Amino acid sequence: MKMSTKSSRGRVRHVLPNLYYGRWAAGPLNSITDVPGVLVHTQSIEPDGDVHTGVTTILPRKDWMEYSTFAAVFRFNGCGEMTGSHWLDETGLLCSPIVITATSSVGEGYRGVQEHFYRRRRRSKDEFDGGGVDLFMFPLVAETFDGFLSDPGRFAVTARHVMDGIDKASPDAVPEGNTGGGTGMICHRFKGGTGSSSRTVQGIGVDGGETSFTVGVLVQANYGLAENLRIGGVPVGHVLEREGKLPVERSGARERLKDGSIIVIIATDAPLVPIQLQRLAKRATVGLAKVGGYGANTSGDIFLAFSTGNRIPSQVMTLSGETAVHAEKAQERMVRMTDNDSINGLFEAAADATEEAIYNAMFMAESMTGFKGRRVEALDLDAIKKIVETGLSSGKE
Repeated sequence: MKMSTKSSRGRVRHVLPNLYYGRWAAGPLNSITDVPGVLVHTQSIEPDGDVHTGVTTILPRKDWMEYSTFAAVFRFNGCGEMTGSHWLDETGLLCSPIVITATSSVGEGYRGVQEHFYRRRRRSKDEFDGGGVDLFMFPLVAETFDGFLSDPGRFAVTARHVMDGIDKASPDAVPEGNTGGGTGMICHRFKGGTGSSSRTVQGIGVDGGETSFTVGVLVQANYGLAENLRIGGVPVGHVLEREGKLPVERSGARERLKDGSIIVIIATDAPLVPIQLQRLAKRATVGLAKVGGYGANTSGDIFLAFSTGNRIPSQVMTLSGETAVHAEKAQERMVRMTDNDSINGLFEAAADATEEAIYNAMFMAESMTGFKGRRVEALDLDAIKKIVETGLSSGKE
């Protein structure tokens, strides 16, 4: 594969405009930030040639401290970490920003969310709490391993990076490729990283009128074998293998790559309750499979879906005589949900956006030389374009 340059990179729709991307149109940005209210920030941390890491921060809503969000997790393969997922499974409530980083930086991610939270919610010291906080919160931090291209022992990510990400998260299109938590990641043995996509799905409101909902996806792609790569159904990896153009791995056992991981975050403004969001999260598996992911034993394939369609007041840490919610008295809350018989379009949108987000991560990524001089090449987009267009026109390889 030839060297890639920054100027040669482009999102998959730019490189392959005739590829079929599913029934539903992309949103204006074709990014998870097309979902109203969702904010994202990516930061790469590369102080020298041995460190290529970073942090991606997603805010489900700007007022995440005051209002929790319905969410659910699906574990396709569990060789990975997502903190806070036990409580999320228990309650169906996401009460934290979502931080995605490297395996060695989970602790800093957790500390950064907590410190940001305490600095903004800490009450003045008094006889009751000694200066505690008034809300309940478990940080949600997910990871994939970037130790092939970045020295994990440098612990370059700090709590301050995470706090800055929360403060600077924006509704702009998500930067892709070698950025954020995806900076040092590898996908199908080529350079991987951060990718995003979205779909707009037709719907019917409670008043019977026409409406639409958005499904957005962000991936941190760090998984897969080169020979399994498929694009638009074309077995690109197999063709490259046959032509002797697969990435070259060093023969020493210590240099060989294990199959890595992928974190998929799905956001929607469709009003879904937690069990429906778990079903939505499962559909990321379809998109992953279409690109060539099999959920290998050493892969952490963990998917989270959340909906901004309901605002749930965050749990208040009660003090004596200071609560409007009585734990012993069941209290009603009004929530909206989507009819299960009408949910198929959202399922398709989640799968298709996941597939495209992985493509975008790989197509926008640039070749990288990192830790110990190891080099991972980006996809040769000219070669990929030729293979895919030939395969689509012939109906075969």
